[in-house]
Amino acid sequence: MSQIKPYIFLFFLCFLVNFEALSQSEIDIEEPEIALQQNLDQAKLFSERGDYTNAKDNLKKALEVAISSDNKKSEGTIHTKIAKLEYLLNQPEQAISSLSKAIKIQREINDNTNLGLTYNIQGVIHSNLKQYDTALKYFSNARQSLQERNSEQYLAEVNLNEARVFLKQSKDEVAQERLERAILIAKKYDLNRVLSSSYLKNADIYFRKEAYNLALDQAQSGLDIAIEANSTDNINDAYLILSKIYQSKNQFKSANNYLNKHLKLTDSIYNSEKENFVATGILKNLNPEDKQLEDQVSEAETSSNLARITTILSISLITILSLLTLSLYKNNNIRLRTNNMLQKKNDELIVAKEKAELASKTKANFLSTVTHELRTPLYAVTGLTNLLLDEEPKEKQIPHLKSLKFSGDYLLTFINDILQINKIEANKVELDPEEFNLKVKIENVIAALNNSAKDNNTKIHFEYEDKLPQTYVGDQLKISQILINLLGNAIKFTKDGDIWVRVNKKSSRKDTYKLHFEIQDNGIGISKEKQEQMFESFSQGSIQINRKYGGTGLGLSIVKGLIKILDGKIYLKSQLGKGTSFFFEIPLKHVEPKQKEDVKKESKHIENIKSLDIENIKILVVEDNKINQMITKKILNKMGLECDIVDNGEDAVEKVRNIEYNVVLMDIHMPGISGLEATKRIRGFNKELTIFALTAVTLEDKMHEFEEAGFDDIISKPFKQDTFEKKLFVALSEKTEVAG
Repeated sequence: MSQIKPYIFLFFLCFLVNFEALSQSEIDIEEPEIALQQNLDQAKLFSERGDYTNAKDNLKKALEVAISSDNKKSEGTIHTKIAKLEYLLNQPEQAISSLSKAIKIQREINDNTNLGLTYNIQGVIHSNLKQYDTALKYFSNARQSLQERNSEQYLAEVNLNEARVFLKQSKDEVAQERLERAILIAKKYDLNRVLSSSYLKNADIYFRKEAYNLALDQAQSGLDIAIEANSTDNINDAYLILSKIYQSKNQFKSANNYLNKHLKLTDSIYNSEKENFVATGILKNLNPEDKQLEDQVSEAETSSNLARITTILSISLITILSLLTLSLYKNNNIRLRTNNMLQKKNDELIVAKEKAELASKTKANFLSTVTHELRTPLYAVTGLTNLLLDEEPKEKQIPHLKSLKFSGDYLLTFINDILQINKIEANKVELDPEEFNLKVKIENVIAALNNSAKDNNTKIHFEYEDKLPQTYVGDQLKISQILINLLGNAIKFTKDGDIWVRVNKKSSRKDTYKLHFEIQDNGIGISKEKQEQMFESFSQGSIQINRKYGGTGLGLSIVKGLIKILDGKIYLKSQLGKGTSFFFEIPLKHVEPKQKEDVKKESKHIENIKSLDIENIKILVVEDNKINQMITKKILNKMGLECDIVDNGEDAVEKVRNIEYNVVLMDIHMPGISGLEATKRIRGFNKELTIFALTAVTLEDKMHEFEEAGFDDIISKPFKQDTFEKKLFVALSEKTEVAG
């Protein structure tokens, strides 16, 4: 029995050897894959913590395993991952080198999907290095490599990255086209991060185009998706763009709200990164001497415990000093970044100011040109219409002529609205205070608009507070404009209903009353979303409302500007389907009414002119438009006056040099020399001649040019007949008195 035991032992020994050999062969097969995955997992863990140096070390170990096991696909992807970390470690040249190795391998094995992703990363790196053309070349290569059906989802990010480059090159249209592609693909594959980023970039483009409503829609969509995807960076970007949009829309409360959210989240991100930075021990990786310190610790452990304690204390001291140094470095960087940002913002503000001034000047020139071009044919329309109405037309023609006159007046009102907005924005509106009866003024406005109300089967009610004084000193024309706009608006949007106009005393101090006006209707109402925008230029409830009810969308903007000029304020309350109330308050000074003589000074200018000695009066009309020549001549003939006509400035100068005229009616824009230049030349040899600028140019910033040129006055086309006759009578009466 004792002899059998050795054999049994040898049998088990052989079995174990064979089993070990068999197990080892299986492990040899599985071990590279396990080691590869372990290193990749460890690298991912370090990378997520922000410890890029240790992550890179693990990837290098994984690369060695991939090379030794001839795993080309993994070898290529690992080179790409290493490149990402090298770029994050501020090693762009090494990153590009690693990407080149990945591209070479992926081309050899036709790994098109990973090749496309590598090209995409290389494009991003070149873009961040501001090598935009090179970046676009790699993005193009990425798209070609990702054309396969199962790789389509990766094209979303490629298109987004291309859009970012085009935006940096100020190629907004191409960028927007790439963003649309990115949005379509991202929606298809539920790529919420890419989708959110694309919407936010789109919002940025619309913001730069000043299409604020479209920008707002895109930014809000981007924010909603970012919140759903828990994408902190995109949420932060969305807060910032929304703040800028609301600020440009003058909705400062919303702008401030989103800006506070942006700053709060930025601080949170920074603090989180700082905590992670310290917690993961990156400080050790930042100091090149730490490797030597670790070696010293290892040697100390083999020699003595005292050396180990000394080294640990040294490491602790260095770590504390490193933390302090890092804190100072961070604070200094923040201070430098803040100063640079302030300097940049200051430069941007200077550029923006210069652009705004240029835009304002361009706008003024544009308005001057457009209004002139519109007023010139309007002069013909209104002038001919008035002449035809005065020449006893057939009864059936009168309604058509009145319709034509109404259309001309409407166009003139629209032009005047645009000019009024321009004057308000440029702070060039001046007050013209005079004594007037407020109650009578409101009654006159209501009477003028009553027919329009009746057409809508709407009744206007007027309530004026008892014992409230009626006579005040103020700019009654601007108050009329405010009432006409608000009451006209109420009539337009109220059918088969009622409108109330109420005036009450809000407060009083000595002779100054703060009056509270209310225009209430029970019409269609305004939604809460639209109420904030109602006082903006060209703003109405919706496109459908604009089409259905008409109008320019300028009325309420003019009202707000005029009330501000009158030191007042305006606000509204409204509910859809129940009606709207506009409230405004303005201060007016009460005065006792004066007794006025019933004298009609401006009603008989033609008779006054005819009463003068006009037989020898000579008038020169300088006008290049043949129709306008004919109209002006007929108006003068109707007054019993004759005139000569020339169609350019050179001939006008020669005529005045050779013939003694009493009045010259000078157009401004003509072929050859302008009316301004012609007047300057005439003033060189004739200082006494009365010269009127008969022109469509009405912008106040042109007034000094007319004065410098030597004009006595300006008559704007199309002019009111009464105004024209009055100015002409005053000029001719002075001439005849001098002659007498």
